[in-house]
Amino acid sequence: MCCKGGKVTISQVPAPDELLQLFLDSSTEGRHFRQHIRSYNHVMSFTSLGVHVDESLVATGRGIYTFRAQGAIYHKIGGFHPNQGSRPRYLQLYIYDTDHELQNRMRENPILNQAVVYKLQKLLHQCNPFVIMFRKVALEPNIKQCGGDEDTIKRGRDINVINCDGKLTKVQETMGYYDPLQYPILLPFGTYGWDIETKTTVGKNVTCREYYSYVLQGLQDALHDGENNADNVGQRTILPSSFIGSKRDMTQGYQDGMAIVLNNGKPDIFLTMTCNPSWIEITSELGLRQTPQDRPDLLTRIFRSKFEQLKDDVTNKGVLGRVKSYMYVTEFQKHGLPHVHMLLILDIDDKLREPEEYDSVVKAEIPRHESEPELYEAVVKHMIHGSCGVLNQSSPCMKNGHCKKRHPKDFCEETRQGNDSYPEYMRRFSDPIFLNRNKSVDNRWVVPYNPWLLLKYDCHINVEICSSIKSIKYLYKYVYKGPDRVAMEVHRGTCMDEIQQYVDARWICAPEALWKIFKFTLYKLYPSVERLQIHLPNNHQVRFYKHQRITNVLNDNQNAVTMLTEFFALNQMDPHARNYLYREIPEHYCWLKGVKKWQRRRTKQKVIGRIYTVSPSEGEKFYLRVLLSHLRGPTSWECLLTHNGACFFTFKKAAED
Repeated sequence: MCCKGGKVTISQVPAPDELLQLFLDSSTEGRHFRQHIRSYNHVMSFTSLGVHVDESLVATGRGIYTFRAQGAIYHKIGGFHPNQGSRPRYLQLYIYDTDHELQNRMRENPILNQAVVYKLQKLLHQCNPFVIMFRKVALEPNIKQCGGDEDTIKRGRDINVINCDGKLTKVQETMGYYDPLQYPILLPFGTYGWDIETKTTVGKNVTCREYYSYVLQGLQDALHDGENNADNVGQRTILPSSFIGSKRDMTQGYQDGMAIVLNNGKPDIFLTMTCNPSWIEITSELGLRQTPQDRPDLLTRIFRSKFEQLKDDVTNKGVLGRVKSYMYVTEFQKHGLPHVHMLLILDIDDKLREPEEYDSVVKAEIPRHESEPELYEAVVKHMIHGSCGVLNQSSPCMKNGHCKKRHPKDFCEETRQGNDSYPEYMRRFSDPIFLNRNKSVDNRWVVPYNPWLLLKYDCHINVEICSSIKSIKYLYKYVYKGPDRVAMEVHRGTCMDEIQQYVDARWICAPEALWKIFKFTLYKLYPSVERLQIHLPNNHQVRFYKHQRITNVLNDNQNAVTMLTEFFALNQMDPHARNYLYREIPEHYCWLKGVKKWQRRRTKQKVIGRIYTVSPSEGEKFYLRVLLSHLRGPTSWECLLTHNGACFFTFKKAAED
């Protein structure tokens, strides 16, 4: 988080000494309080949490506990008195049957320590203004009942409160009074929480996230006001390729990767690096009783630092061979650990062509403990595929009764060339080694690795030779598949119960959120790719503000200038440029966005050009792209339409001639 050079300060949340002691105490009570802190907050809170929880991720019982919420989160508050036959809960515990308040709270969750609950209860009675006020109101004999049914959620969630003078005051849902009601242990003094009016000292520029939050809020406002007709909600808003992580962004990244393949050939090595939460750089910075998952900032920064070192080793120092081109994408597992997929295209002299060359880079066997003890420990710790198949049908890698990674592999006495697949690496028969009482493994369960990288980085680093794979599009689509998503089926209410709406949603974990907050790169290609505009004559896109006059927009000469029209102008003035295709121009000229002009490059920076993809269904535009991909140095639209002295009326006719 950035403090803007000290301009941003966050006041400390006050906490009573008794509560601080529970947070820091190493006694049985203190440890129990910290271990079950959410449960203690639950029995002391004034409001209940209304949320649809996806239990499927928790049901597996593997890895870090993950609480994943779908849809809106509500804070529900009921009446002063429980319904007939029901026991008091939440706010009611403070004002109803107070003589048995402690016993009522313990009935909420019997596993809690009664002494700790009593301390918290006594503490809030003394210092929490909401408790003091509610208990005072409870003594009024003729108090008006103003609560509602907890299970009923109105369109509007604002609350109307009757003041002492009898007037109504609206407590909006965005005000900061709700946080201390839901989290009394975090805000024991009833400290005012987040408010929509909270100011920022950041400049006037609006971030992309803020902008789209503003744009998309109109739909929520329409539903809030009872609008159900989609025709009346407004125009469709899309997430462009400039929005990092969107579908269009990942599609453009995939097409950029294919442009690099067109220029430099197929990839040779596919490398995957996964964060190790047990790195000494992480564990040494943890506080008392902290786990790596408590410090996603550490996980994020350390992993990024490690990967930058690995990238330098691979791309600059050439530990796997001299690299001509590369690309990588950072992803985040469902349980939060970051990992990177990386594709390498080697120099022509360092390409791996024979099985013997594969063996010099990739191993798929457990080394002997006697001769290589450090490598043995690293392989057993990081490069053994988890038990699956008949040994564990519930493994995450299982699909339709089979392992998606095809483990266990077959024994193989020597490395064999792959046939449109990864090679069959050397996996000689070996006696199994016992990892624990119930698990033994042999070479069939080893994930391919590079010994040097594995020893240096002490984490899971899968290295595969992919030069024999013919379907290179599969590799790039796998890398640019985008974040994990979940399909939610939304059923309408009573009047339209036949309609089902499927929403493509995604989840985001704490390390991914911090990765974006720190502005770390999610993906990168080398060489960089310049995306070239393509359009029919006088049919290009123009950006303008809604308050501008259309005549002024049309009369602005700068709006008539595009990459393509300036490509024609460049060929008219520079004979050297006529030697190149449109997609080759960025290798020798750079596009100046401010003045909209091509300028000859003064540096040796490597750049690849790519014309935006056009579907054949777009007709003339598709054939224009065909002509630009084959004709060098056109000086005008008419030049593209002319062939062998004949001038055609359509780009389709010119391309077919």
